[in-house]
Amino acid sequence: MSLVNTIKFITNHPLNRDRKLRSVIRFAKWQVGSRLVSGAIVFDWVNGSKFLVRTGETGLTGNIYTGLHEFPDMGFLLHVLRRDDLFVDIGANVGSYTILACSAVGARGVAFEPVPSTYNRLVENMRLNHLEDKVECINKGVGAQEGSIAFTSDTDTTNHALASGEQCDNIVTVPVTSLDSALHCKFPALAKIDVEGYETPVLEGAEETLKKQSLHSVIMELNGSGNRYGYDESRILDLMSDYGFKPHSYNPLDRTLLNLDGKNLDSGNTLFIRDMALVLKRLGNAARVSIHGRQF
Repeated sequence: MSLVNTIKFITNHPLNRDRKLRSVIRFAKWQVGSRLVSGAIVFDWVNGSKFLVRTGETGLTGNIYTGLHEFPDMGFLLHVLRRDDLFVDIGANVGSYTILACSAVGARGVAFEPVPSTYNRLVENMRLNHLEDKVECINKGVGAQEGSIAFTSDTDTTNHALASGEQCDNIVTVPVTSLDSALHCKFPALAKIDVEGYETPVLEGAEETLKKQSLHSVIMELNGSGNRYGYDESRILDLMSDYGFKPHSYNPLDRTLLNLDGKNLDSGNTLFIRDMALVLKRLGNAARVSIHGRQF
């Protein structure tokens, strides 16, 4: 993302729109300050949660600039999850969503991250938040069945399973599990799937998990990346519908859900909800969250 586009994203963010100058100053302070410090910096985040962040880690620095980088989906997570819930993070990267779920909210978690170097950063962030006993971190990819697969390893938040014929300089071979095998007797309430186009195999290996009525919502990235593997996202929408999930978007500021005809065109993520009555009750009763002086 260019500097101009980054500034536009920051100043147009819902938590920054009426505080544009302050948000630009926050961005400038990070750009200067982070270059004066060697190593990772501890950033105090939401409800006492923290994360370790280094220059260039876009999955985390966006949270510094805006409060919540993916505001609709992170806001939904903060409003809908409860302490007794199990959150499953597929494609956890360094753990933004898991930190929110398990430190800021207090839920339990299972986090999958296949790339070893990124997995180590995920574990660091869990330790920083004293979540060793609440979060199970799994250094595997998730797919249709047990096996192994080649992954890119040097593209930050866009690391992905290597497609047929794709060339890449830095590749790692990682073990793969199906979600059903990994979760077995566990009953998730909310899952996040961010696998850069590999959603179809993930869902193929999650048949029993998707049937579990405890799973009321799924946050899934659908941005067209499945084309690299020849997957059709419309089939994902049909599959989720077969399991009773309907696509929505969420506005955390007024806590409203919007029914969608297909995937969310305004965001890379689409929110799938099955138990609407439960979700609406939780959204309405959730404690207010304070970020950068804004409450929602």
